[in-house]
Amino acid sequence: MSLHAIGWMSTLVLAILVAAAIGFFLGRALTRRPRAKPRRRTEQTPWPPDNPRRRLTDKLLDLDAMKVDDIMIPRSEISYIDISDDWDSIIDTLRSTPHTRLPVCENNLDNIIGMLHMKKVAHALARADLTRERLLQLAREREGYFVPEGTTLSVQLLNFQRDRRRIALVVDEYGDIRGLVTLEDILEEVVGDFTSAPGALHQDIHRDADGSFVINGAISIRVLNKTLGWELPTDGPRTLNGLILEFLETIPQPGTGLKLGNLSVEILQTADNSVKTARIRPIGVQLEQSKGVA
Repeated sequence: MSLHAIGWMSTLVLAILVAAAIGFFLGRALTRRPRAKPRRRTEQTPWPPDNPRRRLTDKLLDLDAMKVDDIMIPRSEISYIDISDDWDSIIDTLRSTPHTRLPVCENNLDNIIGMLHMKKVAHALARADLTRERLLQLAREREGYFVPEGTTLSVQLLNFQRDRRRIALVVDEYGDIRGLVTLEDILEEVVGDFTSAPGALHQDIHRDADGSFVINGAISIRVLNKTLGWELPTDGPRTLNGLILEFLETIPQPGTGLKLGNLSVEILQTADNSVKTARIRPIGVQLEQSKGVA
């Protein structure tokens, strides 16, 4: 058979195969039922307030209105290492801290040397080669990360992602440290209600059997309102201690009583010119209990 004949037959076979394939797929297309187009939701039914998606969406939107100042750990409550402290005291702090990272400073918290990763410290402690010089070297491996007060949580969340950091020191216009905020603090604002056990109180709030609450003075008023459903003012001082001092215009003594809205407040402990703990009782609850006893 000539090459011309072989080429002609090959072309014919290929044409038959292509035609068969086209016919096969065309037949399937003609016999298949047309796929229903997805229906567009022209009117969205609003989610009820208790819907998890609604709550999550609301919390994400709240990040634009909240600032790092609202959730930061106050300066007085920051755990840190002062490299000029007694070495035994430093070692005790390193062994007992529950934190994974600690700021390291010299003589003053405003003089930050760096951020210390406790994983590296644990390795050095295990090898028994941790010295003051080695601690300084580890701290300088990660410089301090500072953000200005007034930064919104939505912006700071993006900053943490961009800079690959988890802890930031909040500074005022003079560069002085006012507090500390973490990535976990921001995420807690979004998912805290979903991860916390129902009815669980904040670690700085302790409920007594008589219906009163013993509360750490450094707690954020926002957290206090959110946890207990109170309506303390949030447009002034950011902590319970600050609110009490502003109201009294003096440093109170233990046993001092005052009234904040519908809340009865008793000062339990003061130190370093601040209120450390206070007992707070909703006045309405107190009256109801009194009636019940009568």
